Order: sequence, then C-alpha cells, then structure tokens
Amino acid sequence: MTAVLLDLEGTLFANGRALPGAADAVRALRDAGTSLRFLTNIDSRPPSAVAAELAGYGVDVSPGELFSPVTAALVLFGGLPTARVLPVVSAALAAELTGIDLAAPHTHVLVGDCRDVLDYPLLDRAFRAVRAGAELVALQRGRYFRRDDGDHVDTGAIVAGLEYAAGVTARVLGKPSPDFFVLAASSLGVAVTDCLVVGDDATTDIAGARAAGARAVQVRTGKFADQHAAGLTGGASATIDSVRELPALLAAGVGA
Repeated sequence: MTAVLLDLEGTLFANGRALPGAADAVRALRDAGTSLRFLTNIDSRPPSAVAAELAGYGVDVSPGELFSPVTAALVLFGGLPTARVLPVVSAALAAELTGIDLAAPHTHVLVGDCRDVLDYPLLDRAFRAVRAGAELVALQRGRYFRRDDGDHVDTGAIVAGLEYAAGVTARVLGKPSPDFFVLAASSLGVAVTDCLVVGDDATTDIAGARAAGARAVQVRTGKFADQHAAGLTGGASATIDSVRELPALLAAGVGA
C-alpha cells in the first residue's frame, strides 16, 4: 500500500469536534511516512476553509492535502477552455471559480451546496440551461448530511430534481464517483489500486473506493450506525471502531 485516502466528516470529526484519537491517528500515519490525502464531499466551502476548520479541531491538514469535489471541478473545467459554466453553488464556492467563464449560453450547469443562494429563479435558470443542451454536473449527490443539530437535506436532492425535470442524468464529480478516487490518487502521484480508503459512509466511501479499485476500511462512526441498521454496510477489507485504530491496523498489515 502506497497511500491512505482519509474521509473527513464522520471519520475524523463529527458534530463540531474531532473524534477521539483522530489527531493522534493522523500524526501516527505521518510519523510512519504514509502519504495522505483527505477526502471530503463538502461542497459549500473551499479547501482553505475546511483546513481552517480542521485546525480548530486540532487536526493538522493543509489545504493542498485536501481533495474535494471543488478540486475535481477546477481540474475538469481547467481542461475545458471553451466551457461556460452556470454555477448553482454557495457564494463562498462561487468566489473560488476564478478563471472559469460564467457567461451564457452555458455549456455546463454546476450544482453544489447552494442553501444560501437557492431560489426558484436560479433553479429554473439551471433547468432551462440543461434543457438547452448544457451538461448537468454535480459536485456530489449525497442524500443528507449531519450536523450537531441533526440531519439536513444535501445536494443530491437538488440534483435529483433537475434530473427529473430535464430528463437527464448528472455527471457526478464527488464520492462515490470512481473518477474522484482516481484523481485523488493521481494528486499523490500513485495509482488508485495502491491506495487504502478509510471512511464511515458505505455508500460513498466504501462503494466508491471499491468501484475505483482501491481497498477500503470502514469505521463505525458517523453514518455507520444508520447504514448498518438499513443493511447498507459491507464490502470493506476491514471494519474498525474508529480511526484511532487505523495506525495499529496498518502496522499489522490488515487491509494492505
């Protein structure tokens, strides 16, 4: 195994605080010389803001070590010089789309967390652009996300609505898209088959990793309990109670 791709929310932190032992686990992996990328489907904030949040939890991660759907979108549109993008994303994220042509007529509609800007005129504008031939691109399509005050509707609900209305299927950049894991591995200069993905969500972290050809370790934190009760878990090379057990697991060669 060459690298570890670590999920964030539900794996390293939850409910506004680091999970017990998360910071120590990251330090232990670094001390062992493990190459790391930190994966997240967070699509409301740029990587710099996510890194600052992690620092507040005592977890040392630089913005350059983060790989998010935002990162994937910048890679995608950076390689499409004729793309003209209609962003249906948060104001903070829209500010990150520098160098991307936002003029109409649009060739792509990019949908992410848009709770601070979403209204019917914007939704209708996105629908009409897709009907006119623009490709619908989703940063991710999670059903819900969890905060300390409970569960909230995630980006997938907006994506599904546009798919239904326009009769199309969105291209997904974030987890569980296999391309997401391949691009994350490539950012470390390694093959995805040489990576171990660690996460709490069986439907995104584990399923996406296996579809991409990576090995996977499931943690019993975050969404695990809900998904286990619904019969959605399984498929990982190993399952551990929390990320604090990961260094010992790797030292024992399990999951490798």
